[in-house]
Formats: sequence, C-alpha cells, structure tokens
Amino acid sequence: MEPELLVRTEGRAGRLTLNRPKALNALTHAQCLETTEALTRWRDDPSVALVILDATGDRAFCAGGDIAYMYEQGRAGNFDAGRAFWRDEYRMNALLADYPKPVVSFLHGFVMGGGVGYGCHVAHRVVAEDTQISMPECGIGLIPDVGGTLLLARAPGRLGLHLGLTGARMGPGDAVHMGFADHFIPRADWPDLMAQLCQTGDASLLATAAQPAPESPLAEAADTLNAAYGATGEGGAQVAAIMARLAETPGDTAAAALKALKRNSPLSLACTAAMIGAQDGADIRAALRAEFRWVWRSMDRGDFLEGIRAAIIDKDRSPRWRHDGIDAVTAAEVAEMLAPLGADDLTFEEEEQA
Repeated sequence: MEPELLVRTEGRAGRLTLNRPKALNALTHAQCLETTEALTRWRDDPSVALVILDATGDRAFCAGGDIAYMYEQGRAGNFDAGRAFWRDEYRMNALLADYPKPVVSFLHGFVMGGGVGYGCHVAHRVVAEDTQISMPECGIGLIPDVGGTLLLARAPGRLGLHLGLTGARMGPGDAVHMGFADHFIPRADWPDLMAQLCQTGDASLLATAAQPAPESPLAEAADTLNAAYGATGEGGAQVAAIMARLAETPGDTAAAALKALKRNSPLSLACTAAMIGAQDGADIRAALRAEFRWVWRSMDRGDFLEGIRAAIIDKDRSPRWRHDGIDAVTAAEVAEMLAPLGADDLTFEEEEQA
C-alpha cells in the first residue's frame, strides 16, 4: 500500500506530495503530523535549500480536510478527535507560513479548505489553467479556517468577504488577483520546472517561468461586489444587510451570491463576517487561534455535523440549520463561539518552549 504522503529529498529540495488521489487528496491528521515532522527536520538541514509541495492525480491538489472522519467521530460523541486534528493542522499551517526556507506549492485542480491551508500560506504559490480555489466552509456549517479568514481579509476591497460567505471558486486569474497565488505557469511546464528547482534550489526560477495571469472575473465585478458587501452590522444583521443589497443588484453575479447566502449556515455566515472584519493587522497565529476557538465548538454548538450529513453522508442537500434565518443569529452568539478556551486555547511550538 502506497503512503498517503510521499516524503523525500531530490537534489537540493525537500519534496512533500499528497497521495490520496481517489479522495481528491483530502488531508488527514497523519499527513499533517508527517508534514510537520519533515519540515522540522529539513529546517536545519543545509542540504535542503527549498521545499516543494504538490499532489498526485489530475483532479485536485487538495479538496479539503478529511471531514468524513471528523463526522464519524463527532456523531459518536468523540469531539476530541476533530479538535486534535484541527490543533495539529493549524500548527502545521503556521509552520508553513513562517518557514525560514522557500516553500513552493504547485496548486492544480481543486484547492479547497484544508488545501488552502496547506498550499496558500507559503512563500511561492503556483497555479495553472485548471486551478479552482475556494473556501466553501459556510456551506457545511463551518467557517473558512486554516488561516483562511486572514487570507480573505487581506484580499482587495470586500471581495474576500464575498468569497468567504459564498464559497465561490477562483480560477487562476482570480487566485492571483485575490492574493491566494503568486505565479501563473502552464501545467505542461511544471515537470521541467520542478526538476530545475530540485537541481538548483533556486526559487527565483519561478519568476522567470511565470506568464501573465488570465483575466480575473472577480476584479471585473469588484465595483458591484464591493458595494453590496459594504453593509455593516452585528451578528446576523451584517449578512442580512448584504443579502438585501444583493437582492437589489442586477446581474448574474449578485444573483448567484444571494442564492449561496440563502443556502449556507446562518451561524457560520454571521461568524465568518465578524472574523474577517476583525482581522485588521492580525497575523497567521492570531487568525488560527480565533478559528480554533470556533471549530472547537463547531460539533456540539454549531452546524458542522449537520452540514456534513447533508452534503456528503446523506447527500440530500437539505441541511436543518440551528437558526431559521440569518436574522436569528445574535451578536452574543457570535461572541460565544469566539470566546477564549482557557487551557484548551491553541498554542504554538515557540510558545510552548518559552
């Protein structure tokens, strides 16, 4: 049986290849731990000049975390399994974001949720013609996590709020425009480029190989979306005001956004809007701490288990959310989901060693 994460060194590069193609390379707890172990080992290894992240199969770099496993454990009352997964995943996300050596991610096909955390915080992010990046968590009763609230907050204008609330997909042009990727390089060029990176350990080769990114539909729709998502309020009131503006906005983009907001978890929507709005000046660790507080409570006090049931277990696409509508979510409920966890709050390696 092949390993689910291929770990090796080639020339001057450390290589990490996600290897669950039949599961669209959904990220497992074990893969997070193995990634952290390899990165820690290579950090002080002078023979490793850079790290390359990629994945097997044609369809996806990584379509998210292994939510089926977390659902199974959560339904059995074992909330600690999911919490342990998230804790180790978020620590890995922080390590990738602040790694002292260049890390290059090759993001093909679907890059969703946990795949964004794995490949979109690193120093050099490569997309191709088939790349589709999204944070669709509000549709399964979660929030854009793995540092996603920070990436969305840093996106131009109010476009990150649009992506976080609706789960809309970004093609390669959108991904570069929104700050989720750095270089557009046709996928046919990837094998030779990876070989050169391994041989030289020189990440500057990426800029030479890059081509102009395709057009960004989101950039073209920016004025319309910025106006709609500029609404303010507390709790569900902000999202309700956004929905009202979208309802008054002509065009397919606004109509599709409104349809997604009506479908997604009201609690997730309200909390996501608040979290993205609170990211001004935050760093990756602050974002991950806030996200961890929310996901810690997501199984017993949120809509996560119901969202997974409706989306991938029963597949009836008819989730029964805890709130009947966005207006029912109060500011107090949002604050409760984000309250400190005390001894259970997320910590990081350097803090534990201090």
